[in-house]
Parts: sequence; C-alpha cells; structure tokens
Amino acid sequence: MLILAKCILSITLGLVVAIIAGFILIPLLKKLHAGQSVSHFLNERHLKKEGTPTIGGLIFIIPPLIIIPLLALRGSIEMNTNLIIILFVFVAYGLLGFIDDFLKIHYHNNKGLSIKVKFLAQLLIAIIFYIIYTNDDGITALDVSLLGIHWEMGWGYTLFVLFLLVATTNAVNITDGLDGLAGSLSAVAFLAYGVISYGSTWISGYESIAIFCFVLVGSLLGFLLFNSYPAKVFMGDTGSLALGGALASVAILTHHEVSLALIGGVFVIETLSSLIQIIAIKKFHKKVFLKAPLHHHFEELGWSETDIVKVFLVAGFLLAMFGVIYGVWL
Repeated sequence: MLILAKCILSITLGLVVAIIAGFILIPLLKKLHAGQSVSHFLNERHLKKEGTPTIGGLIFIIPPLIIIPLLALRGSIEMNTNLIIILFVFVAYGLLGFIDDFLKIHYHNNKGLSIKVKFLAQLLIAIIFYIIYTNDDGITALDVSLLGIHWEMGWGYTLFVLFLLVATTNAVNITDGLDGLAGSLSAVAFLAYGVISYGSTWISGYESIAIFCFVLVGSLLGFLLFNSYPAKVFMGDTGSLALGGALASVAILTHHEVSLALIGGVFVIETLSSLIQIIAIKKFHKKVFLKAPLHHHFEELGWSETDIVKVFLVAGFLLAMFGVIYGVWL
C-alpha cells in the first residue's frame, strides 16, 4: 500500500505543479509571441494552428526539476547517480530543443538548428550519458529474459546505447504532430516504466527512478489539459527531445532496453513510416503512405484529429502494458 500511495502522491504532485506552470507560462509565451510556424505542406486543418504558443514542454519539464530535489532534501527519495543521469539527459535534450524552438520563433520558420548540428548535439549528450553510466555501472550486456539470452556486447553496447538515445529522441519528435498525441503516449510509456522501475529492486536507486517516472506522468497529464485538442500550447522540440531522452535513459538504466520496442511501440511505428516513405520516394519514386509519418496518412484519409489520437493512444496503452508484462513477469 505504501508503494501505491507514493505513486499516487508523485502523480498528483506532478499534475498540480504542471497545471500551475501552464497557467503561468502560456500567457507569458503569448506575450513573448512565441508562436508556432506551421508547415504549409501539412493538411489545411493545421494552418489554423499557426501562431499557437510553442516551447510548452517547459510545463512538464519544470515540475520534476522542482519536485525531485525537494523530495530528496526531505529524505523521501535518494539522489543517486542513476537519477542524476536521467535528470541530466532530461534537461540537456530539453535545452537542445529549446534552442531549436527559439531559432524557429526568432526567424519565423520551421528550420531551427540544421539536421547535422542537431544530430551532433544529440550524439554528444548520449556520449556523456554513456561515459557516466559505464563508470558507475559498467554493464555492457543485453538481456532478453523471455528467450534466456544474455549477450555480452562489449563495444557494441556503446553503439547500441548511443543509437537508442538518439533514435528515441527523434521518434518522440516525429510523433509530435497532433494535439495531445506525443504527450499522451509519453504519459503511458513513463507509467509503464515507473511500474518496471519499482520492480527492478536490484538496481541502485530503483525507487527514485520510479518516482521520477510517476512525477513526469502527472506533469504530462497537467500538460495535456492545455495540449489536448484544440491545443492552447505545443510542447515543441523542447518537450519532445526531453521526453525521448528521458525515456531511453530509464530503459537503459533499468536494463529493460528491449521493452522499449513495445512500450514505445507507436513511436517506433511512426518513425518507421517516415523512414519507409523517404526510401520509397528516393529509390522508387513512389509513396507508400499518402503522407508521413503515419498520423498524417490517417488525416489524409479523412480521419479527425481526435479519432487518430484516441486510436493511437489505445494502441500505445496496450503495447505499454504488454511491455510491463514482459518486463516484470517474463
């Protein structure tokens, strides 16, 4: 019962602080004219969103950065290396996204940082994560418990970790295309990893990692109050990169990397749809989807934005729960 009470309290704290942050930040972003520039290649319905405040990811980034240190100061959680690594990645990727969003707002376009600069910055953060992680833990093996596989990857694990961090941040970023989509899917994913973290009792600071996940779930629920259709604010790259980095970090630190393919299943599908579309156009000069990523394909088919989000969220929830079953029981 104590664990359940801690989970509920963490979600509630995140929710309350995020709502307060939203009521403060959204008017401020409007005053600063921090509006989103919408690509004219998107569905006409998206053109109506032109000027909606972005950088709203701060609404769910700020609460954990306030709540986690306060809980640590009062002795409710342990501020250990694993938790510090997650917070570092969360903030570092969020800062990278903030710079990208700022440039888009400043120049009134969707260019921001160049793809090369953004990729190198993402890679640098991932390398710093890996250096700290291996110095503290040193585990370079991949476990697939269902199949009884323990694969000592050596240097291959380095490349795997770097790929996982960079790929996940971009996957969440790609999925952030409809009101409430990336936020709701991320809430479900962190809920799943919160449960998995609490069950990973052999990991240093497992409870602190779980509390972080649940605080972020609450923060995302508070953000969705403002981001659900019709959105009053967008998370921007500030939010999507922070979420992707934190999600991959938790998966790696709990040694449930394989579970990420299920728990973040919709993010994976969205990314694959974009990749397939690019290859099909460049190599075969044909489209597989009416528009990529996948959520835009359904828009082109005439689905409403809310229906797409609901279907994707149900799919994401089911995949996340299968991920929990695999991560905890199998």
